[in-house]
Amino acid sequence: MTKFNFLRKIALGFAVVLMANSAIAAEGAALQQADTDLTDKGSLQRGAKLFMNNCSGCHSLNLLRYSRMATDLGLTEKEVMDNLNFTGAKFGEQIGSTMAPKAGERWFGKAPPDLSLVSRSRGPNWVYSYLKSFYLDPTRPLGWNNTVFPNASMPNPFFAEQGMQHAVYGKPDAATGDPVVESLKVTTPGNQTPAQYDQTIRDVTAFLEYAGEPAGIKREGMGAYVLAFLALLTFLAFLLKNEYWKDVEH
Repeated sequence: MTKFNFLRKIALGFAVVLMANSAIAAEGAALQQADTDLTDKGSLQRGAKLFMNNCSGCHSLNLLRYSRMATDLGLTEKEVMDNLNFTGAKFGEQIGSTMAPKAGERWFGKAPPDLSLVSRSRGPNWVYSYLKSFYLDPTRPLGWNNTVFPNASMPNPFFAEQGMQHAVYGKPDAATGDPVVESLKVTTPGNQTPAQYDQTIRDVTAFLEYAGEPAGIKREGMGAYVLAFLALLTFLAFLLKNEYWKDVEH
């Protein structure tokens, strides 16, 4: 009976894992692929510029320091302090928002969240898809909505680049009667082509992915050396084993 319960628990555990994986796959199917490349420093530098100029007015990166960003992205202290620091913080301090928390609470109901870990908690594909899925919605307080994160309480920070995007509605939801967004369509072009806008959002996503784990760049770069070391160690162990057993057999 004990053995049966043990096997039943194992089966139940596998079922839970499979259900979780299915749920993740189902959610991921609606997301677009970000295809970020953390080895592309040009993309990370552009992403840093875009974030600082379009997002840091509301959102902070309290787990990342200006000095660390400069080192990892190949920027000088002067470049960072002159072009990417709008809070007056020191070079070794964290990247804060130019908006005071109390002002955020007064304007939005609560202070906009810190985005240091948004890519780690949501995933790069979610961030990429979210930034591409804003549309004009006059029923919302700020006039914007989002298909990835419905009723998001923020406007599209890159509307000038993307243009004005509207929802194309399908049949109303049978249960609630609410209109269902079938697709999104840019009705008034922005100052970038769709391909250029995709790259803009990919750069921002890559930067936020980097900000969530700055050590990830070095870790991925060290991976090849670690594998080479393990291969060499395995080869030496193989030679040692042959040498040892040669004496034993004789």
